[in-house]
Amino acid sequence: MAKDSKTNNGKTVAENRKARFAYEVVDTYEAGLVLTGTEVKSLREGQANIQESYASAEGGEIWLINSYLPEYLQGNRFNHEPRRRRKLLLNKKEMARLAQAVDREGMTMVPLKIYFNDRGRAKLLLAVARGKKLHDKRETEKQRDWAREKGRLLKAHG
Repeated sequence: MAKDSKTNNGKTVAENRKARFAYEVVDTYEAGLVLTGTEVKSLREGQANIQESYASAEGGEIWLINSYLPEYLQGNRFNHEPRRRRKLLLNKKEMARLAQAVDREGMTMVPLKIYFNDRGRAKLLLAVARGKKLHDKRETEKQRDWAREKGRLLKAHG
């Protein structure tokens, strides 16, 4: 089931802001994360980075690769590897749909944000996206600048 980013009422831990600039988001999915105890504690402290991370379909499963969750300071010997691969929890139909989009249509799976939902579970908002060309990025930049300028003009007159 595709989720809209407006549906999450929980606490956002990490956000990939560059993703919407570099990619054209086609669809989003809410996925659970398989985490160790120290990873959850590290997330609860609000420490995570998903800027350079991506998701990959391997062996019928979806994996989050290159995400950074720093070690939990009080974790001692039970600590986790900060950049380890993390399994994403989706139902079979969603996994098949994601794998098909990547294989056939040349899409990419990009994590948009990690957050805690209302029940306190760590979730990942995963986007199926198409990479933008340089001219598309410039167009996005122009639209953003115009919106900012329009806001300034309206503020000055109103």
